[in-house]
Amino acid sequence: MDKNQIREVIAKRAALELKDGDVVNLGIGLPTLIPNYLPKNVHVTLQSENGLLGMGPAPEPGAEDLNFVNAGGGYITALPGAVSFDSATSFLIIRGGHVDLTILGALQVDEKGDLANWMIPGKLTPGMGGAMDLLIGAKKVVLTMEHTAKGMHKILKKCTLPLTAAGQVNMIITEMGVMEITPQGIVLKEVHPEFTVEEVQAATEAQLIMAPDLQPMRGIC
Repeated sequence: MDKNQIREVIAKRAALELKDGDVVNLGIGLPTLIPNYLPKNVHVTLQSENGLLGMGPAPEPGAEDLNFVNAGGGYITALPGAVSFDSATSFLIIRGGHVDLTILGALQVDEKGDLANWMIPGKLTPGMGGAMDLLIGAKKVVLTMEHTAKGMHKILKKCTLPLTAAGQVNMIITEMGVMEITPQGIVLKEVHPEFTVEEVQAATEAQLIMAPDLQPMRGIC
């Protein structure tokens, strides 16, 4: 799979985690593709931590409004009924437990559900942004990311980078499969048909637990 195919597979599968009526916060990058693949009967309210509830899709080229950007600086639209407010109010929504689901990227995640996704000094990587608050405040945390980075493991026994938050990740979705974080470790629930279980394990530093009902990855066709 090329880069675009990988992103499409991950976004399609992640869209199945959004439930009708959810308030959802999507991280920058890959997670912003997820609304493109929502089932027609699923309607969610998208929240941006810079102060918008009711975020719409990206505008058509040439129709951008300088007043409407997401937390990553990308142009967005606001749906009818949307409301904007200051970032302090936005983080009260997050910290108050009113976000049902957040979907984020990651530099590293480990078998305890620890996540590292913030800035490395001297590197051109995004800062932490609202991730620390979202990890603690959202009811469910899903990571969407490529399984490895330049051949290096990203799903580890223990994170080696500074943590954004400890023990808060519920699910990991990559181009290779779907994994859940449990007290016993990382459970492999679904595998992309192009990969074997052995290939998924070889690309993962942490020891995977095979689910009794292990199945092909859903929603990717």
